[in-house]
Formats: sequence, structure tokens, C-alpha cells
Amino acid sequence: MVTDSHTIKNRTGAKRSSHKSAGLSEALPGTQSIQRAILILKEISSCGQNGSRLVDIANAMQLERPTVHRIMRGLMSQGMVVQDPKTKSYRLGPVIYELGLAAAPYHNLREICQPTLQNLANRTGDSVFLIVRSGMDGVCIDSLEGDFIIKTRTLDIGGRRPLGAGAGGLALLLQLSDDEIEQVIAINAPRFPLFGSLTEARLRKAIELSRKVGYAVNDEDVLPGVAAIGAPILNPNGTCYAAVSIAGITSRLQGPRRDQIAKLLLKETRALSRLLAEQQPY
Repeated sequence: MVTDSHTIKNRTGAKRSSHKSAGLSEALPGTQSIQRAILILKEISSCGQNGSRLVDIANAMQLERPTVHRIMRGLMSQGMVVQDPKTKSYRLGPVIYELGLAAAPYHNLREICQPTLQNLANRTGDSVFLIVRSGMDGVCIDSLEGDFIIKTRTLDIGGRRPLGAGAGGLALLLQLSDDEIEQVIAINAPRFPLFGSLTEARLRKAIELSRKVGYAVNDEDVLPGVAAIGAPILNPNGTCYAAVSIAGITSRLQGPRRDQIAKLLLKETRALSRLLAEQQPY
């Protein structure tokens, strides 16, 4: 069916990454079940609105299905997970939403950043994303689309990617020390094949290019035909806790136009850093 716009969506969602490297083996005594439940919730959140099947969760977690099923029953009984009666897929439940509302006054990053994201979407016509770091991953907490006819919705709200995958995750990675970057790459490299064309070699090339130009550059590393740029939001002490990225079809993020948009993005993220320093005690 032909519509007045086209959408390029992330097609990597069908493959999930393993959380084996997420610290489960280092769980403190008596906390393994808690950590497993939390990692399962993160895995479900990474699948977006489609949810995740039990078999996919078990494979991603590298756990036996009965173990995962037992944890899922406990999460469902508390309203933290719900199951679609038709597809049998699991999605986050209403209690997660309620907890998020309760935490919002203390973590209102999305609310503060929205005017900036909207301004960037309006001025560029492309898709804009707000990414925060969560361990070895970057998590999308907001996204807005510009008015360009081809939409590049490469990441849903709640979607997770390993640091370095996508321009937002790359912007977060670039703020770490060289030793920390090497540690992250070593941990995340086995997951890269699950995210489009990304490889360790391509990531290292992207890091080199990004350092040269002064902003994160993703040139079709995650999705063919889609490029993106990213910039960090910094604390007053210079550490990074979030990033903003802009994605569009590759032809729109090359040459002079990419540099022009990057200049705007850097200006806006620096202003955001100053605004957040005034409003939040990070």
C-alpha cells in the first residue's frame, strides 16, 4: 500500500542479544533470582511493542525454559509483565508504568530534553533520539520524527543496543577512556552481529572518524541506507550520561549537510548540558 510517506524501521529486533555478559555470573549471594528477573525485564523492554516469546527470552538469557517460565509467572503475578493471549509474547505490565511515573519527578531528563528534540526534528526533518547509558547498553528514552517523507524509525522508545551500536551509543562510548572503550568493545563484540552490519572493525573505524570530525558518525553500521550522527550531554564534571542522535537516509547525512546538522546538534547538546546542570544535581 502506498502512503504519503515511507518508513525505514530497524529490522534487527527479531534477533536478541545474550545477557550472559551482563554480570549475572557475578551476582552477590542470594541475589541471582533478583538479577535474573531484572535482566528479563530489560530483555522484554528491548523488544518494544511486539514483546518477546519465552523461547527467545530463554535463549537470550542462556537459561533453561522452566527457569524463565517460573520467573515470568512471578513477574506476571505482580503486574510487572503481561502475556498476549494470541501471540503468547510477553510485554512490560502496568506496574512498570506506575513505577516509572513515581520515579519521573526525580528523573525528568526526557521532559527537559523534549523541546530540544522537537527543535532538532523540526529544523532537520529527520528522526531524533534521546539515548541514556544503562551498563554496557544505550537505551532510547525518547524519539521524535521530522517531516521528511522517508521516516527512519530505527529505534523504538525502550529499545536497547550495545554501546557503540548507533550514533547515540557511539557518542556515549566516545566519552569513556581508552581503557574503558576497550573493555566495552571486548564485552559487546559478540553481540555486534545481531545489530545490522556492525563489526568490531567497523566500530573502530567509526571511532576514528568520529574523533576526527568531533561528533559520532554511524554510516550504515546498523541499518542499510540509514546514517546517523550523535553528540553527548555532559555533566558539569565532564562525564556523559546521555546523548542525542539524528538519523536519516544516508544521502541526507553526507558531506556539507551532515556537517551543518552536526554543528546544530553540538550547539543544542551543549545548551542542554548547561540547562541540566542548572536543574538537576547529577
